[in-house]
Amino acid sequence: MNDRRQLADGRRQIAARRRPPSAARRPALLLIAAACLCGCGPGPNASDMRAWTPEFEFRIAADVVPPRALEQIHYTITIRDNKTHEPIANGEGRIFATNADGHSIYDGFAYGPEVGVYHAKLMFVTAGDWAMNVQFRRDSTKALQKPDNDWRQTVNVAEEPGSTKP
Repeated sequence: MNDRRQLADGRRQIAARRRPPSAARRPALLLIAAACLCGCGPGPNASDMRAWTPEFEFRIAADVVPPRALEQIHYTITIRDNKTHEPIANGEGRIFATNADGHSIYDGFAYGPEVGVYHAKLMFVTAGDWAMNVQFRRDSTKALQKPDNDWRQTVNVAEEPGSTKP
């Protein structure tokens, strides 16, 4: 009978060791878990534009949103393979825009120091809505690919000359 009691006591002790953390330790564990999740790297910014072709995934970010006319806007374009999600290095592409008056602007991609990241600059000549898109290819032997749908970018009126402080 004593052996059974000892065996039952041993099982209770093992079960007590397996219990979830006490309520006092849960907030600390949740805080540690949240810190780990936040430290996994930056996610896409809410203002980033996303687009896809059958082969590529694009994430386009502007340094100023919404842009102003007659100011140079820097675009950062991150390009990944649509199937493997690997960054595409040393490709060729451009970003372009056209407004309702028929004015068009474009700039070719410059490959950046980060893997799979390209840079371009645009200067919108007038305020209003502009239809924008990108084209890209892995190398000069491939055809340029463009996402099916343009996105709309509203460009604000330019600052008055002399209104900005140095």
